[in-house]
Amino acid sequence: MANFDVAQFEAIGARLNEAREMVSRRIIGQQNVIDLTMNAILSGGHALLVGAPGLAKTRLVESMGTVLGLYSNRIQFTPDLMPADILGAEVLETSDDGSRAFRFIEGPIFCQLLMADEINRASPRTQSALLQAMQEHHVTVAGERRDLGEPFHVLATQNPIEQEGTYPLPEAQLDRFLLQVDVDYPDRDAERAIVLATTGADDAQVTQVFDALGIKEAEMAVRRMPIGDAIIDQIIDLVRAARPGESGLDIVNRAVSWGPGPRAAQALSLCARTRALMEGRFAPSIEDVVALAHPVLKHRMALGFAARADGMTIDGLIDTILKDAIGQEAAA
Repeated sequence: MANFDVAQFEAIGARLNEAREMVSRRIIGQQNVIDLTMNAILSGGHALLVGAPGLAKTRLVESMGTVLGLYSNRIQFTPDLMPADILGAEVLETSDDGSRAFRFIEGPIFCQLLMADEINRASPRTQSALLQAMQEHHVTVAGERRDLGEPFHVLATQNPIEQEGTYPLPEAQLDRFLLQVDVDYPDRDAERAIVLATTGADDAQVTQVFDALGIKEAEMAVRRMPIGDAIIDQIIDLVRAARPGESGLDIVNRAVSWGPGPRAAQALSLCARTRALMEGRFAPSIEDVVALAHPVLKHRMALGFAARADGMTIDGLIDTILKDAIGQEAAA
């Protein structure tokens, strides 16, 4: 490619490694979660962090904002939250001379990194306030377009255990998340390190590595990275194999009620290139596609009632699709 600059890629890769190590100082034993979250941001998208309480999801977002140099805000989603609490609202003000005029007061969405904490606790009406922002990076209030920060990313958290008082995210909103990042419990050694690091007098601190301009440069570098036709074909085959009615697998046609759309293929293409850049490579491989298949596809698919009753899981089905679409050896 004419715009492919090896020196620039190497410089960005070095800064990415520094940023990953910096975040790892505060988020212990969750390197895959850190890498996937950073991948979503560098690919220009949003991430849905799904995990039980107490697994450092909030701490991760705060650390990301500091290390990446992004102005961040946090919204605690609750059942009584209203769209205006997110977007802002116009208020009528009276000046000293008695004249009146409307003034727009910005909501917390006007930032560069938004943490939507427990996003599924708000009503669908409130959740929908994020749809335009996540896709178009601007909002419309009182008929007027208002641009958000640049870059703009949403990192939303969701508790998969407690479902009382929650509202499932609609398919249109799930599709706007580039990746679903599952935050699991740490292993024993990591948990021991967490206890020692967080219960003493000193807490690990992080410093800024990137800024907003650097993030945009990294995002453009990802888009300039060459990707082979064979990789694109594998991505298309994988996404189409996950759709009921188009899949060559009978189990998909029977079990899946709705499957991934073109955004899934776009996400795999971008995230595979970002993963290659983060690992110091100049082009993505099929291993990158396989590694990202679950985070890209699992929130863009839904099992029917009969499949769930039979004990089928999305993760197990994606493994089956990988083996069929890409091959046993590559998916292993």
